[in-house]
Amino acid sequence: MEKPYPAGLMWFRRDLRVHDNAALFHALKSCRLVHCAFVFDTPILGVLPRQDRRVEFIRESLVALDLDLRSSCGHEDAGLIVRHGVASDEIVQLAGKLGVQAVFANHDYEPGAVARDAAVRGALAAAGIGFHTTKDHAIFERDELLTQTGRPYVVFTPYKNAWLARLDDFHMRAYPVEKYADALAARPPALRGAPPALETIGFTSTNLAQLGIHGGATGAAAVFDDFLARIDRYAQTRDFPAVKGPSYLSVHLRFGTVSVRQVVRAAQEKTSQGSHGAAVWLSELIWRDFYFQVLANFPHVVDEQGHSHSFKPAFDAIRWEHGKHADALFQAWCEGSTGYPLVDAAMAQINQTGYMHNRLRMVVASFLCKDLGLDWRRGERYFALRLNDFDLAANNGGWQWASSSGCDAQPYFRIFNPISQSEKFDPEGRFIRKYLPQLADLPTAVLHQPWTASPMELLAAGVELGRNYPLPVVMHDKARIRTLERYAVVKNANAASGKH
Repeated sequence: MEKPYPAGLMWFRRDLRVHDNAALFHALKSCRLVHCAFVFDTPILGVLPRQDRRVEFIRESLVALDLDLRSSCGHEDAGLIVRHGVASDEIVQLAGKLGVQAVFANHDYEPGAVARDAAVRGALAAAGIGFHTTKDHAIFERDELLTQTGRPYVVFTPYKNAWLARLDDFHMRAYPVEKYADALAARPPALRGAPPALETIGFTSTNLAQLGIHGGATGAAAVFDDFLARIDRYAQTRDFPAVKGPSYLSVHLRFGTVSVRQVVRAAQEKTSQGSHGAAVWLSELIWRDFYFQVLANFPHVVDEQGHSHSFKPAFDAIRWEHGKHADALFQAWCEGSTGYPLVDAAMAQINQTGYMHNRLRMVVASFLCKDLGLDWRRGERYFALRLNDFDLAANNGGWQWASSSGCDAQPYFRIFNPISQSEKFDPEGRFIRKYLPQLADLPTAVLHQPWTASPMELLAAGVELGRNYPLPVVMHDKARIRTLERYAVVKNANAASGKH
């Protein structure tokens, strides 16, 4: 079949792989020659710290992607064109310079990205160049799944049931990119070269390699293979942070170094063979789609400027703690000095590694909102700064779940007890001892609440409360009462509207 375009440009964003890449497939099928580009977008980079694991992960993944592109088509002059500037400007300029008739990219659901793509579409159209985007990051997106009344889902379980009922082989089928890879174009001599070093774009190296995190499709494949060998135990192990239970694929899904279709297909196959662990993990992948569609269908949760708002407007009336005392509490939370060991160990984990175990994300989020009485948006912003796998949709959804302001969130009167969570999910204190070595010699019986230890136990363990480990910044029982009072405004609003 004759291809409609002599030349096209594939714009990589959060899909840093060759295999099973929807937009790349469509570009190769539609164009006789396809150039490939990635832009280090300065508006995004400008707000990041100069040491950022995500930037290093992207850079490593671009090196791998460049190699994969060249090996896919078999000639060295092909590969990735990497630019550093304002993405919307760079892509339009590059499309003109390369003389392409169309640009291809995969959908991005974040409000800022949607606005950027609209601007790019307009600028390309003015130059007579088409802009084609397609679904790649989700199995079902936007309004593909609706209730019987034609509305987007706001409750997860019926969404999940509809998702599973709709899923078939078509939705999990890989795009055969390799079959059409001979259309990959040679780069013009002036645009050849390896992706720029971190220092060239204003960043420095992090501890990514020491953490054993490797970018690119090869890095993703190694993590996925390791997880598949233990996926059957996922349901039993996923809640215990000292155990190797999670998939650790989140950063790869975030930057598209692995295909969501590939991982869903594997989870579905294992589930059909009777693996409960695979079924539970598949449910987690469905949550990912759920939050994507919430962001797309309810744009008020995050506006174009990146400001978050409660899914349930009544929750925006809550009066959170503010002023210097609130700032001090937030600082204690950020640096892991709240006096609650599981909370502090979790914050040490994110600060040192850029990762936080999912159970602990719920614990520390609940603690921020419902023990410290701080606005959930403060925690949301901190996670956005620190998490290697930061994804706007999931991060906003998770924080709104914890604060009870989101769709299908936990009820406002459900308040995690940081002590019982610690005793239940880190019973031997292995996780706490790893990240809070100053508490390592405390007996397990008092490790979860050191302020209950006897003077002799503290002395023997070398712990001096208030010096090398803090006293609690709040007492949970009292904080719980204050939280219920704080959320009364929501209860009253619901009662007035007839909701229960």
